[in-house]
Amino acid sequence: MPVLTLAQAVSDGLKEAMQKYDNALIFGEDVGKNGGVFRITAGLQETFGEERVFDTPLAESGIIHMSVGLAQEGFIPLPEIQFSGFIVEAMDALIAQLPRQRYRTGGTRHAQVTIRAPYGGGVHTPELHSDSLEGMFAQIPGLRVVIPSSAYDAKGLLLASIASPDPVFFLEHLRLYRTVKDEVPTGYYTVPLDKAAIVHQGSDVTLIGYGQMIPLAVQAAEALASKGISAEVLDLRTISPVDYATIQASITKTHRVLVLQEAQRQAGVAGQIMSEIAERCFMELDAPVARVTAPDTIFPFGMAEELWLPSVEDIVMKAQEIVEF
Repeated sequence: MPVLTLAQAVSDGLKEAMQKYDNALIFGEDVGKNGGVFRITAGLQETFGEERVFDTPLAESGIIHMSVGLAQEGFIPLPEIQFSGFIVEAMDALIAQLPRQRYRTGGTRHAQVTIRAPYGGGVHTPELHSDSLEGMFAQIPGLRVVIPSSAYDAKGLLLASIASPDPVFFLEHLRLYRTVKDEVPTGYYTVPLDKAAIVHQGSDVTLIGYGQMIPLAVQAAEALASKGISAEVLDLRTISPVDYATIQASITKTHRVLVLQEAQRQAGVAGQIMSEIAERCFMELDAPVARVTAPDTIFPFGMAEELWLPSVEDIVMKAQEIVEF
């Protein structure tokens, strides 16, 4: 079984989807001959032709609104937004059009669209490129939001997203593109949507996160083990809808929980998850629900981002605090 980076796994997933669905189209800024900023679509135009893999103008609103129309005509659009922060130009299509098709038409039509976009910090990009806006997307009814943290999940979740009849915003963390590697099966396979995964077993505290927070949480769990604390790491994978059944099962075992996100404290999905945990699991908790996030400021320029982003040390310190509560 080949070992792939997360970036390679996404590329492989797109190739599998294009082979499976002859009505699938890939389009976006520089995704054709150039293969995209991160070369995710490199070689796909050569393989599938310019009619199925093509460049668009620098117009995110046009890209997503075109996806709405193409989906209504029976295509499977796979648009790429160069950086997720650029989606603000297309919020009308993202909020008022794509997620409402099934409801508006009484289930007779749907929007089988998977929007891909990189997000996240740690790679010294300028503003808007590294913003974590997933909490805003997760608040849009009818839009599924998927964020992989491993290469295996990236390919399987992408293919499951593309097969879904409803729109999906598929977010890929910039720092994970080439820092994460694992075995990825050749050929077509899917990983279930809306299902969290336990990636590290533990009994004293549950660390809940997604994307880049998962490798940090695993490192934190290893550091905590040296201090006699057994941490369980839960990867949400889909942040809308959230798999609360798996969360509840983990908390029933550990009785303490720490929610992790790269987004600012006032943003992201941590606050909503903490609220649901308080309602659903109150009698199981031996300590207050806690979180580790970025501060409530605009994402800083490159020289300051390592100080701004949540770290392994932040996770370890907060986990110790709630275990010792």
